[in-house]
Amino acid sequence: MAVYTHLGAETLASLIAEFDVGELISAKGIAEGISNSNWLIDTTGRDGAGARFILTMYEYRIELEDLPFFLSLLDHLAAKGCPVPRTIHDRSGQLYRKLGDKAVALIEFLPGVSVSEPTPGQACAVGQALAQLHLAAADFPQARANGMGPAEWLRLADACGAAGLASIDAGFAAQVAQELPQLVAQWPADLPRGVIHADLFPDNVLMLGDTVSGLIDFYFACTDLLAYDVAVTHAAWCFDGTGRDFDPAISSALLAGYESVRPLTPAERAALPLLARGAAMRFAMTRAWDWMNTPADALVMRKDPLAYARRLAFYGDPANAGVFEQG
Repeated sequence: MAVYTHLGAETLASLIAEFDVGELISAKGIAEGISNSNWLIDTTGRDGAGARFILTMYEYRIELEDLPFFLSLLDHLAAKGCPVPRTIHDRSGQLYRKLGDKAVALIEFLPGVSVSEPTPGQACAVGQALAQLHLAAADFPQARANGMGPAEWLRLADACGAAGLASIDAGFAAQVAQELPQLVAQWPADLPRGVIHADLFPDNVLMLGDTVSGLIDFYFACTDLLAYDVAVTHAAWCFDGTGRDFDPAISSALLAGYESVRPLTPAERAALPLLARGAAMRFAMTRAWDWMNTPADALVMRKDPLAYARRLAFYGDPANAGVFEQG
């Protein structure tokens, strides 16, 4: 989440009026994240008791033709009892609206807080919620290719260039040059597939105590390897923010929580070290690109690509080969 496009009060009020949610009271830009413009919206509500929503304007990395997949998926998962926000359809029943050349959608606001230092109990609950999502989406009728897969890692590395990566850190450039070709060559294709979240960071999970109250930000969701989603979540939850410190208790709890709902196949478990290296490479590459290209005046926090370069090194170290035998 971020704010790249600034909208005036009159424009926001006119836009909110297209939905049956009452009149706009306030709109506050949200600075976290990197891909879209987002506002926290308060309205009078349909019954005058007040209501809260998230308004999203899609800026980049999201194609207009993908929006029906993302927004219909939310409705599908919510109907199956998953803790995800519903899409608020406009007065004509549309999932989103156009504002100039950009699309905007209104999403249900869910209570809860994102945790920065999760407990094992919270990690277990996240693993369970992820597995529940995978099972609930099994009969979702739409599919979407993963636009952030290995081919995109290669493209981003080329776009950043060896010199650009070295400007972030010389060791980072060498690491990418060594690891990326291996990952692309070894990437598995025959593991169980389905709809995945693909971006389940702690700031995309809302919690009330040890209960997951919301899984949010589905704008990288796609059809891909289910175990890759486990690896992405593992990399996001089991380290401190710098990527230096790994927490084995969080790792064990996350994997155990997932497998209490959907056991991994032997092939999936064997592939997890490779998938985790790929997950680390994916976020190292997108963060590197964003680090080099984020507009100076954007209300957005750049994220350090080296935090994922360190995860990549961790997963590639033979001394850590037993991490995924836990759970």
